[in-house]
Amino acid sequence: MPAEASVVTGIAGRYAVALFDLALENGVLDAVAADITALATMIDESEDLVRLLRSPVIGREAQGKALDAVLERAGIDPLTRKFVGVVTANRRLFALRDMCKAFRALLAAHRGEVVAEVTTAFALNDSQMLAIKGELSAAMKTEVDLQNRIDDGILGGMIVRVGSRMVDASLRTKLQNLRIAMRGVE
Repeated sequence: MPAEASVVTGIAGRYAVALFDLALENGVLDAVAADITALATMIDESEDLVRLLRSPVIGREAQGKALDAVLERAGIDPLTRKFVGVVTANRRLFALRDMCKAFRALLAAHRGEVVAEVTTAFALNDSQMLAIKGELSAAMKTEVDLQNRIDDGILGGMIVRVGSRMVDASLRTKLQNLRIAMRGVE
């Protein structure tokens, strides 16, 4: 595990390593991984949930009860729910999204995969995700854990991040480049 732990750092990394170790010890790594993916999706898709996580005004107890109710209704594994409870009790909910990301990085390292984040203006369907995953796997010569992030601000196209590498084929960037090129013509 020490080599995998170096994949993540900071508060989010420490919490992610703790959850990863517990899930591995208890033999529920796949269930917790699915829960973390679901939790990250919920955070990305709900502004109300983000407000709950980041609000310094809402008390620890109220945050804990609200989150536990949301997670129970979503069918989240008890270990993951306990983990979120500890994060809540320690007033670290502001870093929960980063903890999910760090956990997924640990999982990918454990499985020998590379994590790729594809940002698009709209949600990709399963066939599009498979096609992109296949192309990235072939290019990287390893398995790829593909995560889709939605940002309607890019207008169209996609931005692909793999580690420190990024390919920006978004319409927004192409328009900005065109605007810069047109300034030189004047």
